Amino acid sequence: MAGPVQSIERAAAILRLLAGGPRRLGLGEVAAALGLAKGTTHGILRTLQHVDFVEQDEATGKYQLGAALLHLGTSYLDVNELRSRSINWADALAARSGEAVRLGTPLEGKVLIVHHVFRPDDTLQTLDVGALLPLHASSLGKVLLAFGSTPVEPVLEAGLEAYTRHTLIAPEDLTRALAEIQELGWAAEVQEMSMGDAGVAAPIRGHGGLVVGAIGASGAVERICDSKGRPQPALVTLVRDAARAVSRDLGAARW
Repeated sequence: MAGPVQSIERAAAILRLLAGGPRRLGLGEVAAALGLAKGTTHGILRTLQHVDFVEQDEATGKYQLGAALLHLGTSYLDVNELRSRSINWADALAARSGEAVRLGTPLEGKVLIVHHVFRPDDTLQTLDVGALLPLHASSLGKVLLAFGSTPVEPVLEAGLEAYTRHTLIAPEDLTRALAEIQELGWAAEVQEMSMGDAGVAAPIRGHGGLVVGAIGASGAVERICDSKGRPQPALVTLVRDAARAVSRDLGAARW
């Protein structure tokens, strides 16, 4: 029986490395992490880039997972499975945070809400399941953009609609925000989709570390944020913990 093909093993190792971190990696970083020569690493990366499994940032030259691979990675995961794995954790997040919780996945350039837990109080609320939210103006959408679940370029090409005066409508502002989200591991929206509302979201990962959705808590800006308009650290921790818990249930080893 033929043994394993070394080049494929190395390509798989590179893909796992890129999937396992929240930021782009340079050629030297990839080569050093895997103990490979830079020339060998560069050849594999160029091949992966040619089939859209890897993308290279034009400004920095660094690499991240490509849209083609991410679409393949999410095809195994039925929305109903994502929802069923998330229900208990979403309920717990709503109870602990006192805020509404929503679960989102990408769909045709928007965020599809596949699960919604009402805020645990007696106020009148509307069920958002099935709603489509803008990627650039919602915390759920910015997570999906930042971590490659849906490509950024079509969003920029279509134009960034202003929902409030706080919406990010300049491509460079959105690009900068997405880079920061990659570093932080979570996203926020502060009166970007509707005045008076704010939200925090974090990525949900599946097998191999690929981001397959996002979970977030949202509510009145005075509850979500502090006096300086920054999300409450305790809420960020709760959201990230919930995202990690769902990710573990979906088989994301490092979460």
